[in-house]
Amino acid sequence: MNRPLLEVNDLVKHYPVRAGWFGRQRQVVHAVDGVSFQIARGETLALVGESGCGKSTVGRCVLRLTPVTAGQVVLDGLRIDDMTDATLLPQRRRLQVVFQDPFSSLNPRMRVRDILAEPIRNFGLAADAGALRAMLESLMDRVGLPAEGLDRFPHEFSGGQRQRIGIAKALAAQPELIVCDEAVSALDVSVKAQIVNLLQDLQKELKLALLFISHDLAIVEHMTHRVIVMYLGTIVEVATKTQLFGNALHPYTRALLSAVPDPDPERTTRRIVLHGDIPSPIDPPSGCRFHTRCPQAQALCRQAAPPLKQYAPGHQAACHFIDAAADSPTGETA
Repeated sequence: MNRPLLEVNDLVKHYPVRAGWFGRQRQVVHAVDGVSFQIARGETLALVGESGCGKSTVGRCVLRLTPVTAGQVVLDGLRIDDMTDATLLPQRRRLQVVFQDPFSSLNPRMRVRDILAEPIRNFGLAADAGALRAMLESLMDRVGLPAEGLDRFPHEFSGGQRQRIGIAKALAAQPELIVCDEAVSALDVSVKAQIVNLLQDLQKELKLALLFISHDLAIVEHMTHRVIVMYLGTIVEVATKTQLFGNALHPYTRALLSAVPDPDPERTTRRIVLHGDIPSPIDPPSGCRFHTRCPQAQALCRQAAPPLKQYAPGHQAACHFIDAAADSPTGETA
């Protein structure tokens, strides 16, 4: 069996905060609690959920942009979460990121030429100036931009073009895995489709793995292989794209899917409305963290956290009453 490119084992990330007079009272934000998953080479794994569920924090922990509280991040058999900066440097080339805002992620004082050349120089990927120039022109061509744009500044491009530059910057290091953190959510609909198609083409051409973090389930359905649904720092469902969009098991997942607009005006969709707000990650509920908003919650849900159980090959869910959730939709219709 082939070894996965990325393994995340029991990942925990807590942020300490101070409260009270003079900040003496210490509290903890439970951003991520016990998340585990794997990504194979050339695979797209989507992390979805409401804002604040911890999906972007998982991406930052994988990239080592923030230290983990507990757990392991293993890249191609090498544990990287506890590596020193010097030891980690060669591995950073294999992990790159495309951020949500293409403007703030690019240095406004640098020309595109220098932005793209920076990772190439840092990792010693070009033998000489001629090779560097050829690599820069090739990167611009890969993302559908003219080579003349190398001498321009980021503000001289549109939002979609700036995101293409962000993708080119990620590709410049010749990575194996790219974390796309809401990479298309800030773009117009037509531009969003172009960037999604570009990412898919690059993935096929370069055999890239993608960790696609998004709240847009329509985009996720279009481009992912597997999906992980998160709620308040924990995983509630894991499935292939076909399984999730065809037969979601967890009541939270079913509520998310019911909110996706249907392009067919003749089709009526039962909307599942969840009442209440997401609980505070400083004081998460006991038992199942979703029970405060789940109409099917029972006493057991408040007492014990449900384990992530497999109900079909590749399809897991964390709910004490999966059969009830799958048989009867809950909430109100809209």
